[in-house]
Amino acid sequence: MGALAEKYQDERPYEVLGGQIYYMASPTTNHGTVQSNIYNIFEKFLKGKKCRAFNVPTDIFFDDENTLVPDVFIVCNRDIIKLDGIHGAPDLIVEVLSRSTEKRDKSVKKNVYEKYGVKEYWLVDVVKRSIDIYILKDGKYELDNVYGIYEKELWDCMSDEDKAKVAAEFKTSLYGDDLIIQLADVFEDLI
Repeated sequence: MGALAEKYQDERPYEVLGGQIYYMASPTTNHGTVQSNIYNIFEKFLKGKKCRAFNVPTDIFFDDENTLVPDVFIVCNRDIIKLDGIHGAPDLIVEVLSRSTEKRDKSVKKNVYEKYGVKEYWLVDVVKRSIDIYILKDGKYELDNVYGIYEKELWDCMSDEDKAKVAAEFKTSLYGDDLIIQLADVFEDLI
């Protein structure tokens, strides 16, 4: 554990990003619902497999200046799982956006995840009900796709041809056709 992390370990939840402490606010109900929905999808799929999903506040120690706590993530290298957290890069990280963290999630944290080799990174927007999926290719993130659910009013105005182009499901780069995720399941039960 880095010196900064040790100094603040008894305080309220926080992350260390670039050596700076960022305190974390409690998530909204919808944030927590989407986080749980994604975790449950991963956990059910991964049962009995090598990889493991996490959604509880678990520290990921990238280096002494970067200890992050993503909303949901998958680790396939069990050697990096320790009692105090994860020591190294997970294979997939999901950040559910909130007003207080959105800018960091889309920039500085994304850069840390890219630098340390997180293979897939999701940015989930609860308000827009969309998911931006980035895939690591040759050491750089590329936007693979953006998936979203259209509001009823907009959906009703779309042509049948446009509706046919809308993806209602998607898959991860880690599991291909073995794990098909329904957008409706990710955004189920929101207020």
